[in-house]
Amino acid sequence: MGKRYYCDYCDRSFQDNMHNRKKHLNGVQHHRAKKAWFDHFRDSSAILHDEQTKKPCRKFLQKGICDFGPNCRFSHMSEEDLFNLKRQVEDERQRREDSVDRIMPGRSIEEWLSRREKRLAALSTKGDIKTEEDSEDCQAESDVPPQLLSIPDLPPSLIPPPPGGWKVTVNTEWG
Repeated sequence: MGKRYYCDYCDRSFQDNMHNRKKHLNGVQHHRAKKAWFDHFRDSSAILHDEQTKKPCRKFLQKGICDFGPNCRFSHMSEEDLFNLKRQVEDERQRREDSVDRIMPGRSIEEWLSRREKRLAALSTKGDIKTEEDSEDCQAESDVPPQLLSIPDLPPSLIPPPPGGWKVTVNTEWG
């Protein structure tokens, strides 16, 4: 038995040769399965827009089932489904706007890193002597941009200290 070709979209395999593969990839079943796969990743707002432009499916409304299924050119969504989808789209839009509002305008990660680098260089040239002005500058500059805080597993060097500073415990018992 020769090589076999497995199609992930259709979940089937067949003998791999140019004729069979071309016939399968151009087939209706493959196109439907591929479309169904990519529809899983569609944006809610795109789905809402498509469903609002479609007319309701009479057969689906009467019998609760349609012979065409997901390939039907009419909408199978009820008024309640459309309302829930609208609410979901609005919630997603609100979350996006809130996340954009939290980001400080005009302050990019590159700017923050360059300011941090300059501050560290200035501290190393001044030595260990710190004034109140320096500590205020450090406090203002240690504000990590929100873009960095949204990154999981942020390196320890970029994690801001907790309010009140790091807690240091002194072990007096050396055993």
